Order: sequence, then structure tokens, then C-alpha cells
Amino acid sequence: MSEALSPERIRADVADLLGCAPSEIAPDDDLRDLGLDSVRLMTLVERWRADGAAELELPDLAERPELARWQSLLTGEQA
Repeated sequence: MSEALSPERIRADVADLLGCAPSEIAPDDDLRDLGLDSVRLMTLVERWRADGAAELELPDLAERPELARWQSLLTGEQA
């Protein structure tokens, strides 16, 4: 979806909003269990849209709130 969004950047953005270190998020963690709520999710959508993922929609992320899934979706790389 966007070349500006690397897997590392996606992990760092999620960790920033969750208030934890990027290394604390496992690829298959359900991010809701780590404290991700709808407000934070919308913040990520808006941030990533502004950085080149213009087609990104909230349901794209809410459907499967797992880091590996998001990284695959946003970078076009297989997780």
C-alpha cells in the first residue's frame, strides 16, 4: 500500500500508541488485548493515510488486529 510504511515503522507506531516498547509486541498478538481501542485505531488509520496509505480504511485494521497482518497489508509483503 505504501512504501513509506516499513514493518519497523508500523511496529513503532503501534507501540507508541500503546505506551510500550516495540519489542513487547509479538507479530501474532491481538492488539486489543494490549490496549488498542477504537480511538487509537483511528489515530493509526489517519497517521498512515497521511503517510501514503490513502486507501486504508478502519475495517482493514479492525478485522484482524494483529501486527503481522497489518505489516503485510500496509507493505504488500507476506507476513
